[in-house]
Order: sequence, then C-alpha cells, then structure tokens
Amino acid sequence: MSNLILDNFLKQWCDQKIAVLGLGVSNRPLVRMLLEGGCCVTGCDRTPREKLEQEVLALEEMGCTLSVGEGYLDDLDADVVFRTPGMHPGIPALERLRAEGAQITSEMEVFFACCPCNIIAVTGSDGKTTTTTLIAKMLEAAGKKVWLGGNIGTPLLPQVRQMAASDYAVVELSSFQLMDMTRSPAVAVVTNLAPNHLDVHKGMNEYVEAKKNIFRYQNEQGVLVLNADNPITNSFTGSGKTLRFSRKGRTEGAWVEDGAIFCSGRKVLEIKDILIPGVHNIENYMAAILAVQGLVDDETIRSVARTFGGVEHRIELVRIKDGVRFYNDSIASSPSRTIAGLRSFPEKVLLIAGGYDKHIPYDVLGPEICKHVKKLFVNGATADLIRRAVEASDEYTPGNPEIVDCVDFTAAVLAAAADAQEGDVVLMSPASAAFDQFKNFMVRGDYYKKLVMEL
Repeated sequence: MSNLILDNFLKQWCDQKIAVLGLGVSNRPLVRMLLEGGCCVTGCDRTPREKLEQEVLALEEMGCTLSVGEGYLDDLDADVVFRTPGMHPGIPALERLRAEGAQITSEMEVFFACCPCNIIAVTGSDGKTTTTTLIAKMLEAAGKKVWLGGNIGTPLLPQVRQMAASDYAVVELSSFQLMDMTRSPAVAVVTNLAPNHLDVHKGMNEYVEAKKNIFRYQNEQGVLVLNADNPITNSFTGSGKTLRFSRKGRTEGAWVEDGAIFCSGRKVLEIKDILIPGVHNIENYMAAILAVQGLVDDETIRSVARTFGGVEHRIELVRIKDGVRFYNDSIASSPSRTIAGLRSFPEKVLLIAGGYDKHIPYDVLGPEICKHVKKLFVNGATADLIRRAVEASDEYTPGNPEIVDCVDFTAAVLAAAADAQEGDVVLMSPASAAFDQFKNFMVRGDYYKKLVMEL
C-alpha cells in the first residue's frame, strides 16, 4: 500500500545525508526503512563496535554507515537527523548540527506527519502504558483495526503503508519524545504529572512543557483528556474539547460514585469488575473510557475490564509460594508510581526499593512507606535517599518500618523472600530507574521473576 507523504519524504531524503542517533531495538526498523527507500544513512551509537548486536551489523551489510563508540557524534555531518527519544535536544552535538543547517526530527514526528488514520496518544508520569493498552484493547474489542506503539515499544513509522484511514493508531508518548514535537494527535490523554526524569530534563518546568506538546498543536476538533485530581494536569487548557476525570467529585467527563465509574451522566463500569488492582487503575480506566467515547459501547468496555489482567511489570503477580504473594512492579521508576503500588494492597507489605538516581525528590515517599510497609529492603544508588525520606517522616518511629540495607538487588530480593511469612505480600516496586544495575526496568523485572521462581 502506498503512502504519498512517506514516499515524498523518502524521495526528498534520497539526496540528503541522514543520521539516525541510537541503534536500539526501536530505531532499527527506521534504519531499514530508510535504506530500503534508497537513503544514505549513518547509524550512530555509543556502544563500541565489539559489543554491537548482530542485528546492528546486519544494517551495515544493508549499506548503513556505522559511527559507534566514544565520540560517535564527533564530526558527524548530516542534513537530516533522527534524534533518539532519550537524547536531550539541547546537547552540544545537536546544537552544532542545527547551527550547520541540519533538520532535527524523530521517528515519531515523521509518523505523525505520515499517519493516514486517527491518532490517540497518551502521556503522563504514571499510568501511560496501562492506559494506552486499555484504549487499544477497547477499540480492538469493538472491532477496530488498531496499531499500538510509540514509547510502549513498537516503532510505527515503518508500518504506515499498512495503515488505512479507518484504522486507529494508539500511541504512548514519553516526555523525551514530546520535547520537540510540533504535531498533536486527534485525541490526547495526560494521565497525571509529578517530578520525573529530572536527570535528563533541565527542571520540572521543561518536563511539564514537553508534556504539553501532546495537545499544544490540536485544533478545535481535538479532544483533550485530563486528570482533574492532579493540580498540574487540571490547570491545562486545550484548543478543542476538554474532558476531565476524577475519583473525588463530578466532572464534565468521568467520575467515581457509588462504587462505579460514570461518564456523561451514565453508569459505565462497576469498579468491582476491574480485574487489575489499585485506585490508580480506576483512573486509568476513566482516562481510557473518555478517550474512546463514541467509538466503543459500554458493554464492550465492561467486557475488557472483566478480562484484562494488566501489563507485564505493573503490579504483576509472579508467584504464590508457601502462602506468600510475590509482585513485580518494576515499572515503578519514581516515588509516585511506588505510592500507587503500595496503595493497591489492603495489608502492609514487604517492599524492595532502590535503584538508579534520576535526581527527583523522595520526601513524598517516606510517609507512604510508613503507612503501607512493615519491612523495607533498600538497595542501589537511591537506597540512602529512600531511607532518609522514611526516617524524616512524621509517621516514622524507630523500627516501624524496619529498614534493611542490602548490598544489591539480588540480596534485597533474597532477604525479603527469606523474611516473608504465610499471608505476606512481597512487592518489588523500586521508586527508581534500573540503570545502576540493569539495562532497563524490563530486564530488572524479568530477573526478579527468575529469582522468585527459583526460590
């Protein structure tokens, strides 16, 4: 199937030098598409050549020039640069290329330009992946053809030729992807906002402004879905129709009342029918329901709620052993995510926390740990930050909760498992990124599951 906009891009790029920054899994289909379109491509990655995966070396065999290892961006000459999402647009190498006249773009920016179907996009600090997945599940259950991708793991640009105007693209967008976006989707959802990724962003203001790009370029036909209970998102205003959801009171969108979710005055979903635990998932459902309003009937929404068991690494039940329930919440790379996880359980839990330091505040986590945790096992670069947040809390008394310092993640998991008694919940919800000990949160979650299954 032809896509005239993409064809024109490729035709235009054939006469230009293209650089793709980052050769991770998500950018490789982009490189292949550009090469197949006749473009001259340089693939740039910090990974030294001897550690490159075979799939990257295969791109070289297809004709891609590789610039890898330390200094991989030094002296780079390009007309068009595809920035990888985790790279700040203001780094010196990109500033130099921009000053030399290079066009800095991204796979997602070009996808928005080429996509022939309606786009529903989701961002936020927490709940992005679950909400994005729910929207896709609801549309699929209603018989729609859905393309799910973006920050959730699947690049969509190489698939635009297969898309039809009647399809729906459901896209998760990170702040990094949104930073220099100049297009917005037909339907934009912002689940919530709290400090996050301040190791990359220059400050909270830059982070929030990046998130606003999801609706900044909507027209009067656009739909913006916001969390009314979050002060930052509630302050946003869009150019089109704005719908808000709330667990605390009635809104012009969706709200909770008498144990059910109401939307536009009608009861849509009994909360008891939601299979995945936690009040944050009630919010995720409200956001998804508003996003598919007019596209999916209420009975279909109810059917999804009764069958959807959640997304991997998000309060995922790994195993019940000797009456102890082990949960994997590796996605929780910030305090707000861990707080949501802790509030999902009626009983106090054994919490495994700590990891890479993203330079975000941990003070809000201390009181929640005191309320919901009976024993805390800390490890990694943020172990001391989490300990200090707990000990500084007004709710803390020595030994309540008991805090155990562990040499690393493995030791923390094994110590928590050894300490757990029948009826206990062991929750791995780190409140920190994984990068101090693991490649990413998925590798951390998989390793946790492996340790738990080997107990």
